[in-house]
Amino acid sequence: MFKLILVILLILFSESVYNQTRVSVNGKNYYLVDAVVEDGDTIPFIKLREIVILPPKVFTSKKQEQKYLRLVKNIKKVYPYAKLARNKMYEIHNNVISFQTESEKNKYLKVAEKELKNEFEDELKDLTITQGKLLIKLIDRETGQTTYAIVKELRGSVEAFLWQSVARIFGSSLKTEFDSDGEDKMIEDIIVRIDNGQI
Repeated sequence: MFKLILVILLILFSESVYNQTRVSVNGKNYYLVDAVVEDGDTIPFIKLREIVILPPKVFTSKKQEQKYLRLVKNIKKVYPYAKLARNKMYEIHNNVISFQTESEKNKYLKVAEKELKNEFEDELKDLTITQGKLLIKLIDRETGQTTYAIVKELRGSVEAFLWQSVARIFGSSLKTEFDSDGEDKMIEDIIVRIDNGQI
């Protein structure tokens, strides 16, 4: 009985089941999954999503708890934008490398920038300075590149310098990196809890 429950749990919590092709045979639905053959037996190979278990947060004061809750609120607001930035960056990068000429690339980038502006400009204008600084860090976390490096790659050094100057006026830097083991350890902890559905 234990083995049956274990197999059912593995299938239910498997990330790969939901990403696999669903087929219907004689009115019954099945999923195609990877398998390995060992000693003549075919065994389903199902990759499980990693889940990190973290203990409940303990606060030493009400002020510390309020600061933490404020950080959680800010991360929940900007984290989806950081993930979206990662996806858009990969999409744009994959499209840009397919162009033969610099003019094709520039034309595509202008269209992509206009679409992004139309879709997100109003929402991003509503971010506070604190949320903006947090977004810069989370973009680095999600993409592995600073915001400055991304702007420089896509728009050139001059535009990257200009945006860096604007960021400096507001006490920020597009060159800020995410340090999950250092000053951004609390942010990393919150993101893991968000991804796990704990907060």
